Amino acid sequence: MTPDLIVLADTIHTMDERHQDQSVQAAAVSGGLITAVGSRQDAKDWQQADTRVVDLGNATLTPGLVDCHMHPVFGLDLTIGVDLAAATSLDEVFTLLSAEAADDGGWLRGWGLNPNAFGTVPLHRSVLDSITGDRPALLRLFDGHSALANSRALELAGVHGRFEFDQASEVVCDADGVPTGLLLEAAAMELVQRHIPQESFAQRKTRLAELLGDFARSGLTGGHIMDHSEESTALFQALEADGELPLRLRAAPWCMPGSGEAEWKELARSIGTGGRRWSIEAIKLFVDGTVDNGTAWLYEADIHGQSTAPFWPRPEEYSAAVRYFASRGIPTATHAIGDAGVDHVLEALESLRNNVPADILHRTVHRIEHIETVPDELVARFKGAGVVASMQPTHCTHYSLADHSDNWSTRLGSERADRAWRCRDLRDAGVTLGIGSDWPIAPYEPLPIIADAQLRRRSGNPEQEPIAPSQALTALQALEGYTSHAAKAAGQWDVSGSITVGKRADFTAFELDPLTTAPDEFAEGSVLGTFVDGEIQFMLERQA
Repeated sequence: MTPDLIVLADTIHTMDERHQDQSVQAAAVSGGLITAVGSRQDAKDWQQADTRVVDLGNATLTPGLVDCHMHPVFGLDLTIGVDLAAATSLDEVFTLLSAEAADDGGWLRGWGLNPNAFGTVPLHRSVLDSITGDRPALLRLFDGHSALANSRALELAGVHGRFEFDQASEVVCDADGVPTGLLLEAAAMELVQRHIPQESFAQRKTRLAELLGDFARSGLTGGHIMDHSEESTALFQALEADGELPLRLRAAPWCMPGSGEAEWKELARSIGTGGRRWSIEAIKLFVDGTVDNGTAWLYEADIHGQSTAPFWPRPEEYSAAVRYFASRGIPTATHAIGDAGVDHVLEALESLRNNVPADILHRTVHRIEHIETVPDELVARFKGAGVVASMQPTHCTHYSLADHSDNWSTRLGSERADRAWRCRDLRDAGVTLGIGSDWPIAPYEPLPIIADAQLRRRSGNPEQEPIAPSQALTALQALEGYTSHAAKAAGQWDVSGSITVGKRADFTAFELDPLTTAPDEFAEGSVLGTFVDGEIQFMLERQA
């Protein structure tokens, strides 16, 4: 077959073991699929008069990078207002908010707030009241599972006391039953969120288009979206009406507590729907919240007596939902952070052997997202259950510290904090490990994430002490998390994840070799280009 495109690079990491002893420097593409791999000399034999040749010179080419956990549409709501992610003290929070509060009209909104910035000061509405006055304000905390509202926002929302929810959400109140302003989990935050003026569809479409373009420029050719809504469908359709999406997107709508078989049936019907480069392929569930706000599910309470309850008030209903989808060959992805939560998800997935036909079970990939603190016995069970681990290295390197003085570690205590993000132990146990960002909870740029996975500290900060350094991944393992293991985590290894004849022609080109460059240096390097279906989505202009 005459190739439409030939890509040449001095170094090509195919991520296909069949080529590991060969020097591959060329890949041919026809109709969006890889038709040949070989040497530069081989490429001369493939080339025809109308074949386009892209010679990347001394660059490195790999399969296209795929972020295994992101929220691009949901993240539009989470990234409105002041970016507080860089604030490390209450004074810095005040400075950022005060500058924004000087503007006229509307709500004061912020996102990315790290509770460590408050130090010993409680997260309380009075902190916001001191700078916002009568202006309503809502700040999203960095974990995406909690927010802080000021007094005016609570008043406008009619939040005057405690609420009862069908899921593990809470309007935190003081001893007198008066709301403190801290809202835990989606249902509680929605009480205030629904009173905030919304962006127009056109504004959201523009922001999403810019974001997806930024993703492509960062080196991503795909993403596993851990949410979906009717608005998501409308936005993707509108963008595809204007042209191709710059990366391939795989979405998973939420199945929440309080739903039943009728709702599950509707979710099941959505599987396989989508457009040219986006589709709904899995179901997302939550079994707990976060350690930082006391809503994780732990065997034993944190130091505040919190994180002992599941997100589903009746966990057996979560297990029933998983069985419903699994029996129909529908993949599931479950948010589980605490040890008890991970235990329950593993138990539910292990039970599928007795409830789901073997052929369906074998071809359906189920995964657990986050897995922040687990003991040895749970690590060992992943492989036996055939469960994929999906983790975000920068959750560790950005929000915890080696000396355990951060909020996450302090809440857990040293023993559990020492079991932080056990990426290497899971890989050594033979478990498939997909890597992602969880954007907007953490930055999406994959090069620093790949570096952090090896360093167990923030790249570019050599003075920082690594966090549980025994859990560091090798350079190859980190790259696999974005390529071959990302494909396996989506049940798509037969069509993607390696530069192999017959697979999709999705590539990422790097200035520096991710397997041989020091991680700190690699994190600062450039992405030279991305290809999806053999089409250039981004190409950096290189200086002569």
